Amino acid sequence: MAVENNNVVTLNYVLHTIEENGEKTFVEQTTTENPLTFLYGVGMMLPKFEENIAGLNAGDKLSFELEAADAYGERDDRAMAQLPADMFQEIGLPPVGEVIPLQDNQGNQFRAVVVEVTPEAVVADLNHPMAGKKLNFDIEILDTREATPEELSHGHAHGADGTEGHE
Repeated sequence: MAVENNNVVTLNYVLHTIEENGEKTFVEQTTTENPLTFLYGVGMMLPKFEENIAGLNAGDKLSFELEAADAYGERDDRAMAQLPADMFQEIGLPPVGEVIPLQDNQGNQFRAVVVEVTPEAVVADLNHPMAGKKLNFDIEILDTREATPEELSHGHAHGADGTEGHE
């Protein structure tokens, strides 16, 4: 069965970033014991990632690159937040480099990286950690199957066989 909308796709990938000089830096990879399983075509994955794997079948392998604009976007040097130090009274000031959970006024949760700490404020970088990075994926499709009605109504896969982690 080919990868298409409303199919559950199970795949392995190796992800590298590609530096401006062409050098690859390893980021992460899945394993056959812990593959990536997702509902295709519902916006869970990067659109260009899905575009690249469309029509593939179990056993197919593919390598492709995504430009930063097609992945997590370009870095925005203005995407910095100065958080008052008293916001961290209970837990203590985080160290530079720590990833901290934040929430906006609409309740959306996201993470930011601490780039500076002063007695008055914590400066956090709100860019996605992969913003500005060109990505290289080496993927292997392990399986595709039709999503169950429950998965379609929930908008996400319930594991490789449709039963794991359902809510």
